[in-house]
This record gives sequence, C-alpha cells and structure tokens, in this order.
Amino acid sequence: MRILLTNDDGIYAKGIEVLHEHLSKDHDVEVVAPETEQSAVGHAITLTDPLRVKSIDRNGTFFGYAVKGTPADCVKLAINELMKTPPDLVVSGINLGANVGINVIYSGTVSAATEGT
Repeated sequence: MRILLTNDDGIYAKGIEVLHEHLSKDHDVEVVAPETEQSAVGHAITLTDPLRVKSIDRNGTFFGYAVKGTPADCVKLAINELMKTPPDLVVSGINLGANVGINVIYSGTVSAATEGT
C-alpha cells in the first residue's frame, strides 16, 4: 500500500519517526510534514507566502520532505506535486497531544488527514 505520512508536530517530531519506522516495514511510505510545529492551526492553508520544500535525511538516508507551511499545505503539495501517484492512504500523527472533544476542530493532525480525502 502507498501511504502519505504527515503530522502537525513537524518533521523532526519523534512520533512521525516511530510511525514511519513501523509503517515502512510493510508499505511504501512517503513523508511530507511541516518544517516546524504547527499544532492548532486547524485546516489553514498558506495563501501569500511561498511554500518552501526541503529534502530531509535521517541517519544518512532520505526520510522525507519538510514544508514551510501548514499540515493541510503538506498534504495538498504531496498529492498534487511531490508524489508520482496519489496515495492509497493518508496517515497523520503520531500526535504529541490528545485530539479529543472540541480540540478536533483546531487540530492540524486531524485536518491533515481530512485534506487527503
């Protein structure tokens, strides 16, 4: 299965590294995540600033792309520009905090997942 992996805590967050390690055992996983932490941005997209993308290595090998933008920007950019074919599944997380109750409305993690639908 082809998976797009993203989050709102940023590409350097431990959660995305752990999730990538687990998912990539059985699946083709591409990581596109915010360059910096973007918690509580909801479904915001960047309108006036350029979306800058840089390649990120971990332990000497390609890990994914860091985007200077929101989680929703990451998913839109991944699907429309960075991935050769659309993903079968978008996975967002592992989140640093809880996404429960009213917090779901503001969650960049949840918004990134729904952007892929």
